[in-house]
Amino acid sequence: MDQTQAQIPYPPRAITTKDILYLKDALSWELLAFKKFHFLAEHAENPEIKAALDKAGKLHQDHFERLLIHFQVDNNAAMSSLPNTNKPN
Repeated sequence: MDQTQAQIPYPPRAITTKDILYLKDALSWELLAFKKFHFLAEHAENPEIKAALDKAGKLHQDHFERLLIHFQVDNNAAMSSLPNTNKPN
């Protein structure tokens, strides 16, 4: 029995409250990881280790910026353009 789901090709136009809470958590995790790698890179003496820590920090910074894009949507306008499925017929 194959239970794999097809990947969504693009994000939904509207973001649910649950999605927003998850995105906020993910932003916090990425920011914390970036800060930790940045701190460790500042204190590293070995140039190779410093470069690896900087690279890891940059990766988390990029993830943070990608997640942040999802908050730059007019969610009220997106929600109002969706069909209302709660209307009685």
